[in-house]
Amino acid sequence: MKIMSKWLSALLLPFVISTAWAAADFVEGTQYTRLATPVPTSAPDKIEVMEFFSYACPHCFHLEPELNNWLKTKPDDVVFVRLPVVFRPEWEPLAKAYYTAEILGVLDKTHEALFEAIHVKDQKFADEAAMQAFFVSQGVSADDFRKTSNSFAVAVKVNSAKLMPQRYAITGVPTFIVNGKFSTSATLAGSNEKEPGVNGKEIRIKELNEKTLKVVDYLIEQEREAGKPVANTAKPH
Repeated sequence: MKIMSKWLSALLLPFVISTAWAAADFVEGTQYTRLATPVPTSAPDKIEVMEFFSYACPHCFHLEPELNNWLKTKPDDVVFVRLPVVFRPEWEPLAKAYYTAEILGVLDKTHEALFEAIHVKDQKFADEAAMQAFFVSQGVSADDFRKTSNSFAVAVKVNSAKLMPQRYAITGVPTFIVNGKFSTSATLAGSNEKEPGVNGKEIRIKELNEKTLKVVDYLIEQEREAGKPVANTAKPH
């Protein structure tokens, strides 16, 4: 009977944790922080959720499945924006690749594929030729890639992306900014929890990613109830 009780407790633990997350009010300064200065959003009539990420970041890669599930049920009054950070010189070509794909309209093909190329296939993108080969493999002509990648429009977006971490006080990725006011991440979302002994590393990562998105949902609801999104037409990039 004791064995059955222990087995049942272990089976129900993830459900208990997720239920607690859903029921609890998250605390400012613990699971999320407030930006010292609110930043104007890209859509004043909606609630903006911005993800700071890098293709080089393994945590960003592991977040993708949970984030994609979240995006499938994203409310109509929420607009989602991705912003690639450039914390170090070797990340710049990856930010450039993101904006190249965005302008070419092929992000739906390249976004997950580039994550997989780096973190599953261990491909290196040390020069433009390697990135060009990747885009060609995704159906983009070499000429279209070169013209867009080296365009003024991409250069402007990348230069803007370099400034954004300081503007939003971002020190790591992935980080979410909700409506230009609040910041959260897996580090913050799980900051007051002990490492659960029954869970493996992959389960723990999944739980933290799910909890991070629950904090995002909580902050969206706070903004929805307040009814006062940051109103400005300026775009973040």
